[in-house]
Amino acid sequence: MKKSIQAVAALLATLLASGVFAADNNWMAGIDGDSRLSQFSIPGTHDSGARFEPIAGTAKCQNSTLAEQLNFGVRFLDIRCRHINDAFAVYHGSASQNMTFREVLDQVAGFLHANPSECVILSVKEESTSSGTTRTFEATFDSYVAAYPAKWSLGTSVPALGAVRGKIVLLRRFSATESKGINATTWPDNTTFTANNLSVQDHYQVGDTATKWSRIGNALSSAFADTHADILHLNFASGYKQGLYGLPDITTVSDSINPLLAGYFSRALRGHYGCVLMDFADAKRSELIYNTNFIAPARH
Repeated sequence: MKKSIQAVAALLATLLASGVFAADNNWMAGIDGDSRLSQFSIPGTHDSGARFEPIAGTAKCQNSTLAEQLNFGVRFLDIRCRHINDAFAVYHGSASQNMTFREVLDQVAGFLHANPSECVILSVKEESTSSGTTRTFEATFDSYVAAYPAKWSLGTSVPALGAVRGKIVLLRRFSATESKGINATTWPDNTTFTANNLSVQDHYQVGDTATKWSRIGNALSSAFADTHADILHLNFASGYKQGLYGLPDITTVSDSINPLLAGYFSRALRGHYGCVLMDFADAKRSELIYNTNFIAPARH
């Protein structure tokens, strides 16, 4: 019996290493280190730190903490920072998310320390209006890099996974005086576009969910077919409809789109679908996305 258990354990370890099965907290261990981040599927979250809102449906985008997101497979975090008193606080629009950027980095660095096979793409965007500052947003960002200098990858091109395992890969959505991270400062509003090393679907003002889903599907197909390793595909499954009194209604969109995502990836072919950024991400959808890097059924 003991030998049988050992044999099963050895088989599972072999399957995990080969990528046939992957654990949520270290699924990148099964990806060839020579693969660039553009060449496989990555589950991500939109407004990753947005868990609080003044009015229901208007600002909250996630139910799970950053640590929970990372542990169930998310590897792209979208963090919006308000610059206050020469420090960053996480915001969604004008809504504080009761978290500092240092707390974000502590959680991400802690996860990477425990799971060195992984990397995390971190999109950093300036949000809301600055207050009480004596230096630029870039200068304050640099101070955070200095706190974890060994954890950052600030290269301007899409890196190979092997070069950034255990690191935070910066996707920069703020202006800078020098080259720093993957440049995402060119970001037309509410559209699909290509710029620098990026191909982005970010139609967030949703008139009807059928049109939004069509745009998501087109972006998934585009990523799947793209053979250019220098282009990183970002596909925002997030958005809002205009609700009562003109207020944004986020959950009306996510309640429709998230089941469609689950259905799509439960039937998806093995291949690369880019970074899929979700509202209210969960372990099931994240696993379905990253499993397309390994074994996935043919569509039917």
